[in-house]
Amino acid sequence: MAHTLAPLPYDYAALEPYIDAQTMQLHHDKHHAAYVNNLNAALEKYPDLQGKTVEELVINLDAVPQDIRTIVRNNAGGHANHTLFWQLMSPESEGEPIGKIKDAIATTFGSFDNFKVQFNDAGIKQFGSGWVWLVNNQENKLQIVTTPNQDSPLTIGLYPLLGNDVWEHAYYLKYQNRRADYLNAWWNVVNWNEVNRRFESALR
Repeated sequence: MAHTLAPLPYDYAALEPYIDAQTMQLHHDKHHAAYVNNLNAALEKYPDLQGKTVEELVINLDAVPQDIRTIVRNNAGGHANHTLFWQLMSPESEGEPIGKIKDAIATTFGSFDNFKVQFNDAGIKQFGSGWVWLVNNQENKLQIVTTPNQDSPLTIGLYPLLGNDVWEHAYYLKYQNRRADYLNAWWNVVNWNEVNRRFESALR
């Protein structure tokens, strides 16, 4: 079964003024779509892999044939990361953590403000293209990590709870080279209900 590009769960302009409609349209319809198309093309000659979910592919990259492994790593990772990214944002953001994730962030980082500072700092320091994440690690503890390019935290045994795309295509039309401004503005659209749902799922 071919992988497909799901529609955005909101309008292109729904996250304005923090993320502009043109960026959202290009990001979803062009960049994300390219990852899906490239992944499907790579899997054409391996029918046994076509039925696997994108998560199964990135978790088990060693099982992917060598000749397409890098393509699958980049494009399955891009598909998985972006599918999650759209869900982690909402025009009806709660503004701050809720539920169990709120308490876990306060316990781990001291406060939500401290967490935001550390998360943004990691995002700013990610050299070149990549992602900054809040993950549940193998010790069942919260951790901030970055991944280069389209690498998924799932590939290294980490469960992503929250992630921000720091590729330039995610922000350059509005923020140009001001990645820090983009990172600060992005907190206004975080879907904490979804983050908390993922955290509760990880605990189970």
